[in-house]
Amino acid sequence: MRTALTLLFVGALAAIPGGLLPQRPTSPLKVKAYLDENPKVGAIYDKLGFFDAYTSPWFSAIYLLLLVSLVGCIIPRIMTYARAVRAKPVPTPRNLTRLPASTIVPAGADPLDRAEEFLRGKRFRIRRDDADASISAERGYLREFGNLVFHTSLVFILLGIAVGVLFGYRGTSTVLVGSGFSNNLSQYDDIRSGAAFTDQDLPPFSVLIDRFDVRFETGPVNTGQPTDFTALVRVVDSPGAAPRNAVIKVNQPIDVAGAEVHLLGHGYAPKVTVRDGQGNVAWSGPVIFLPQDGTFYSIGVVKAPDARPERLAFEGIFVPTAPVDSAMPRSLFPDAYNPALFLNAWVGPPRVEDGVPENVYSLDKRGMTQLTRPNGDLLRQRLRQGETWTLPEGRGSISFDGYQRWVTLQVSSTPGMWLTLTSVMIGVAGLCLSLFVRPRRLWIRVRPDGTAEVAGLDRADARTGLEDDVLGLADAVEDGKTD
Repeated sequence: MRTALTLLFVGALAAIPGGLLPQRPTSPLKVKAYLDENPKVGAIYDKLGFFDAYTSPWFSAIYLLLLVSLVGCIIPRIMTYARAVRAKPVPTPRNLTRLPASTIVPAGADPLDRAEEFLRGKRFRIRRDDADASISAERGYLREFGNLVFHTSLVFILLGIAVGVLFGYRGTSTVLVGSGFSNNLSQYDDIRSGAAFTDQDLPPFSVLIDRFDVRFETGPVNTGQPTDFTALVRVVDSPGAAPRNAVIKVNQPIDVAGAEVHLLGHGYAPKVTVRDGQGNVAWSGPVIFLPQDGTFYSIGVVKAPDARPERLAFEGIFVPTAPVDSAMPRSLFPDAYNPALFLNAWVGPPRVEDGVPENVYSLDKRGMTQLTRPNGDLLRQRLRQGETWTLPEGRGSISFDGYQRWVTLQVSSTPGMWLTLTSVMIGVAGLCLSLFVRPRRLWIRVRPDGTAEVAGLDRADARTGLEDDVLGLADAVEDGKTD
């Protein structure tokens, strides 16, 4: 038990990095930002596994040692408890008056019969010794039973967590409103899974985002604070199944084929059209921008690698409610009342595709040149919906056609959750038994002089009740009363 308690303490210490530092399974972008801001310390933390603390080797080692320690603690206690349940109460001590609660009363007629009736009414187990004219009684065996149930439930909680860690998965996907998500690996932006998980374990369902409604506070108090996010979706539970309508809200996921689909976040995707120097459309469609604050000041990159004769790229800032009288990229409100797109431009020679994946949210500027004005200032442009920016020297143009919303869905499956939750409830019930059941022993011995010694002892700390039971037994023996 000491070993288990020590490991619990060590496990609590080991969980500190997971509470203080961003974790890759839930906040991969925050982890990347931390590494960018703290490259030296972040590299050390990364090697130590602090950004994925709960699945790191050292945390798993503590976890497994705790499991082994609990099992090693429980098995001997179960055997001891089984012997105690089958055994009779202990014999009556010789000197009852030395016990914490005792009294001597005149014995009435048939004192042992009356004592046994009283004790059985109180649900004591009885050991009667007529040769010694005594009775030994005991109750409260459920206290140790509750202790064992509680500790055994801890083992099953750990097993349930282990099943979830081994076979579970959790992934996120950014989906444009009006499009859909299919549950396969290629659709995930990021996915974390257990060692025993394979892509064959992904249930083949799909979710189509029909509409996304968001409301913000417009009153004088808490202006701009979100009040409601609702995604109206159609779900196809399996190939060939009929779609069903569903609603996803924050903290109100939907269950699809054993997996939970959560709504994690949302943002804006400006719709742009890029034409190259030859007048051809090099890119057209929505581009996801990432919000940076509560006003949804968002940044992103528009890439047109197929533009000719030069490839084009734009670093942009999208603000849903831009000030009318300012050219600075600033958002006054998170909802889209006056959307604006602020851009700068990069050009470069065509590059041979090498098949190496590239971050869609950042621009690889190798071999590219940022456009500037004749005086050397950076070339920037603010666009309202429907406006077009024509680049100098016939390099092409970009149009701001509008915007779409996007949502981030999290799909997760924890196969051992039912075992964990059931074990938690059983463990709480066992803990209640161990806290509220009072193991107690009572004894009575009839002396040859016609008096009766009555005594009691609590086997665990119990502030009240012992004196009452001793006096009740003495009263039953003396007057023949029973409760």
